Amino acid sequence: MDRNQTIGLILIFIILVWTWNMQSLEPPIEEDTTQELVAEPSEIGGTEQKSQVTNPVPQTDSLASAALLGQYGVFSTAASGEVELSTIENDKLKITFSSKGGKIVKAELKEHLKIRKNKEGVEETSQVTLMDNERNKFEYLLNLNNKTISSEDLYFTSDKTGNQVTFTATTSNGGSFQQIYDLGEGYDLSYQIKFNGLQNDLSRTEASVKMNWINVLNAIEQNEMWPSRYSSVYFKEKDDDSDYCNCMADDLIEEPEKKIEWVSHAHQFFNTSIMSGETPFDGGSFSTEMIEDPDELKTIGSQLNIPYNNGAAESIAMTMYIGPNEYENLDSYGVGLETIIPYGRSIFGDINRVVIRPSFNFLSKFISSKGLVILILIFIIKMLLYPLYYKMLYSQAKMGVLKPELAHLKTKFKDDAQKIQMETMKVYREYGVNPMGGCLPMIIQIPIWYALFRFFPASITFRQEAFLWANDLSSYDAFISLPFTLPMFGAHLSLFTILWAISQVVYTYYNMKHMDMSANPAMKYVQYLMPLMFFVYFNTYASGLTCYMFFSQLMNILQTVITKKYVFNDEKIKSELDLNKANPKKKGKFQQRLEDAMKQQQLQQNKKNPKKK
Repeated sequence: MDRNQTIGLILIFIILVWTWNMQSLEPPIEEDTTQELVAEPSEIGGTEQKSQVTNPVPQTDSLASAALLGQYGVFSTAASGEVELSTIENDKLKITFSSKGGKIVKAELKEHLKIRKNKEGVEETSQVTLMDNERNKFEYLLNLNNKTISSEDLYFTSDKTGNQVTFTATTSNGGSFQQIYDLGEGYDLSYQIKFNGLQNDLSRTEASVKMNWINVLNAIEQNEMWPSRYSSVYFKEKDDDSDYCNCMADDLIEEPEKKIEWVSHAHQFFNTSIMSGETPFDGGSFSTEMIEDPDELKTIGSQLNIPYNNGAAESIAMTMYIGPNEYENLDSYGVGLETIIPYGRSIFGDINRVVIRPSFNFLSKFISSKGLVILILIFIIKMLLYPLYYKMLYSQAKMGVLKPELAHLKTKFKDDAQKIQMETMKVYREYGVNPMGGCLPMIIQIPIWYALFRFFPASITFRQEAFLWANDLSSYDAFISLPFTLPMFGAHLSLFTILWAISQVVYTYYNMKHMDMSANPAMKYVQYLMPLMFFVYFNTYASGLTCYMFFSQLMNILQTVITKKYVFNDEKIKSELDLNKANPKKKGKFQQRLEDAMKQQQLQQNKKNPKKK
């Protein structure tokens, strides 16, 4: 035989041997055995004996039991059963549990509504529900004789007393694993896990049990952008600040050796959190995964190590919070859970938490309309900042009085922009005018602006609150719907944003009339381009902020017109400037450095262009 034939025969032989081995491992066919026994009933004692033989305990059940025992060990008795649902509820929360896994499969918030458009574009209203996605996981991974058992594969028996429900998975040797949920008032849920008589069954290299919690966040709000940006997994290490995974991309944070006090799976306005008891969790890992689905936001994952001392009866107490991101509720736990509300970090977050939020809450006690509260807050802020705003307007007025004199510089030095700028600064110094005097109020307002920028889309206070034509101050006011979608712009036009852009252009035009821009003409056009650029960005923003921006700008225009027309007197300002020129002040260090820099720049310019002197 040639080589190919030899190889072929060897392969055929191997296949035949493998097939024979596989057949020898198959269980005997039960039907054949039963038929053989039934064929001659007279030999084994008549009809009664026949009944005993033809109805034996099925061998398949024995095999199944053996398989379960091999896979689940002492938990094999809990590895089969039927799914049963049970509920507990109070006036704010209704929780549904499944006996398979002994876990929450749905939490309904009775006081909060979800308004979403269906595929036909029709708005549908329903209760806000959490933890109800079919792909969710909430399991404990138990190590049993080098095998990992998931509590989600076990069928628990339930025992409900009032608003407490206990799920028990029993073992073949009398032990059990229990999960106990006790719903109090509000959104608090006391939660315990108990290991009874499992000290000889659970074998681990570490004294902990791993909790694996996967939560697919369903879309709740109509606005898709901000819920996606403000949803993530937050966690807090003991004696440290809270941290969170990236909200805009896939992320993984591993803290295997840290002591974790709590973990929170947070939407824009709602969250589900687990807080440890007296003993923190023994480290964990946290992840976010983006989803391209209009009905889902992202997948959030937390893996926590639950401390377990391998005792005969071990009880581990925790607390769950399932509800809205209301600052007072979260702050009441005293563990920093309120930091999941994305008010911002550092000084901006402090302004929101310490100043703006309490101010809104105080005014809301007397005024039910959140839109009116915004208007009153605008008035209060503008009145408090008016002394600084007055100085800014006064500085602009002085530059306006000098405008005719500055106009001569452009004629004298023609197209030499550097020289015009130097001479302009010289004129300002002679008359005692600080061109930067109008910047201070703007600088002071920047922290407030940025704080409000974070406050409106993060605060549940404005969720589904209507004002004027806006039906939800936490989302954009879709005054006109477009038949197409533009990146960053959306598929709508926001009326508050349009009105703000118009008011910004009007305010800019009014201010530019009294200012000399000859030294830098390009700035004149930049001032008009900025409202257009910001219009694109703010079109999808929370209408509470664009409402604030519009009415705040109207207040600016009103203060400016009244102050310049009825408070300032150009003749008095001119007399003051002439007096300053007659009694010049000593140059300040900053002004001297600025002039030296401009002179140095002028010398370099002359070297490059020797014809220009």
